[in-house]
Amino acid sequence: MAFEALLLLVFLLAAMACFFFELLPVDVTALCLLLALVVTGIVPLEEGIAGFSNKGVLTIGGLFILSHALVRTGLLEIVGERLSTRFGKRRWVGIGILLGFVALMSGLLNNTAVVAMTIPLAMELCRRLGISPSKVLMPLSFAAIFGGTLTLIGTSTNLLVSAIVEETGGEPLRMFEFTSLGIVFLVLGLGYVLVRAPRALPERAEIESLTSQFEMADYLTELRVLEGSNLVGKTVSDVRMSERYDVTVLAVIRESQRISEMLRILRFRPDDILLVRGGPQSLVRLRNETGVALLSDVKLTDEELTGGEQVVVEALVSPASGLIGQTLREADFRRSYGAFVLAIRREQATLRERLARTPLRFADTLLIVAPRDRLGELRRNDDLIVTTEVDLHLRRERLWWLPLVLVPAIMVLAAAGVLDLLVGVMGSVVLLLALGVIRPQESYRAVEWRVIFFIAAFIPVGDAMFRTGLADVMASAVLVPGGLVPERFAPWVALSVVYLAASLATEAITNNAAAIVLTPVVLRVGAELGIDPRGLVLAVCFAASASFMTPTGYQTNMMVYGAGNYRFTDFTRFGAPLNLLFWVVASLLIPLLFPFR
Repeated sequence: MAFEALLLLVFLLAAMACFFFELLPVDVTALCLLLALVVTGIVPLEEGIAGFSNKGVLTIGGLFILSHALVRTGLLEIVGERLSTRFGKRRWVGIGILLGFVALMSGLLNNTAVVAMTIPLAMELCRRLGISPSKVLMPLSFAAIFGGTLTLIGTSTNLLVSAIVEETGGEPLRMFEFTSLGIVFLVLGLGYVLVRAPRALPERAEIESLTSQFEMADYLTELRVLEGSNLVGKTVSDVRMSERYDVTVLAVIRESQRISEMLRILRFRPDDILLVRGGPQSLVRLRNETGVALLSDVKLTDEELTGGEQVVVEALVSPASGLIGQTLREADFRRSYGAFVLAIRREQATLRERLARTPLRFADTLLIVAPRDRLGELRRNDDLIVTTEVDLHLRRERLWWLPLVLVPAIMVLAAAGVLDLLVGVMGSVVLLLALGVIRPQESYRAVEWRVIFFIAAFIPVGDAMFRTGLADVMASAVLVPGGLVPERFAPWVALSVVYLAASLATEAITNNAAAIVLTPVVLRVGAELGIDPRGLVLAVCFAASASFMTPTGYQTNMMVYGAGNYRFTDFTRFGAPLNLLFWVVASLLIPLLFPFR
């Protein structure tokens, strides 16, 4: 292996480690990798910045805006709700119709936006039908993934792979080239989740009320010991905090000193700040019985906390949220959103910093107290996804119907070859902006800039793999299992190996990173075998979009992770058989649908 190829491999492995262990945000990792490639001369500067003008990247950015414009009309929420309730007299028939609707919409729109729109619908439907949300939300995410495999614009991975193929001189992927196998995946996937979910998924998220829904989940919050509190002069052991209230004291802030050791014998004083973890109902009972006050970056008065016009809602930090990386204090949450964060929950992590000083991450769950008249504004804010309130009304603003016309028109014209997809997407965005259907600031917020920067920075890796010969080395490794079977079966084995590698890589890193690394490899595999690489390329697309075994492998999985009160192993137990099923089906059907010769 040449020195440059070896150096590129080292850089890639370092980037993969950063992705897997979440040492840095994925976009920052990608930018660091790009900088290393440019500085070492593996990638010329001109090609290093070419990703920011890549056709696929620009198309993805435009589709973020179109998806936002379409979702904000409210029509899709109304259609989904009517379908699932009118034709869903039997409980799982209604859920099945909702999942089918989500899948079909994900073939037209960004599936993250579709899941954000339908989580409140699913929660309300679960309440009405008496089903635990834990049995529905994971299938909801999976349905969006199934739908993304139906069309070229169903997922950013498809567009990205198509752009890489086109840049290497191949024919770009067509709009409905995915549809035949996508329909098979959709039918099998929906059948799997509807048969297994009622029995295999847990009942952790309660449905009776908002308070009981939260009771199973532990949040981080702060309490202040008031003058005259029952806690003054007592220790955690005296109060039996854990046994009696099911609340854990993580630390005590006394003046400027943080105390986190020997807490069981520490006697509380007035104005001590207790950093605690517990369920909301337990915290409220502790507050009422012991005379402590709930705190965050700003103290709520008793009138504000107990007023009749206040509502408590749960909200997720969205993928494109401006809150990511900021603390509540830095974001001035109370003034900016007109609401108060009562507590924070983060899956797979124990929060030990003070609430106002905890940097927020994507998919953090916030327990929010807000005036009822501000709830609509909070729901419309792109930084948060309110999951416990449903807003069903058609927003008949000026030219509200235009996005409903433009998106299907673009798909049809692009599929017919009348209009280039990028031209259609960008033309539609410009038209919506020029007519005032969406505002410029609104369009900027709709774009998931972390995704855009990640893809743009990672694209030169594909070119570097060709230039250094690393793609040839990896292609040779893929071909090894094929050498163990008769020559006519070698392409089938290579495709199966490629699909498995892409599927596992997606679970460990990200779908787009897996696609960028493996697309050059499969093009070289096709050349080595003397076959049409189309089937291999589509195997990468389907496998990179089929992430079911971990909550971290796909954004929609992370979005339902907290709302469904899942554990990491729930995804592994429920999703691994689905990954295996899709691997077998793809290995058998792709060579038949997309012949090698």
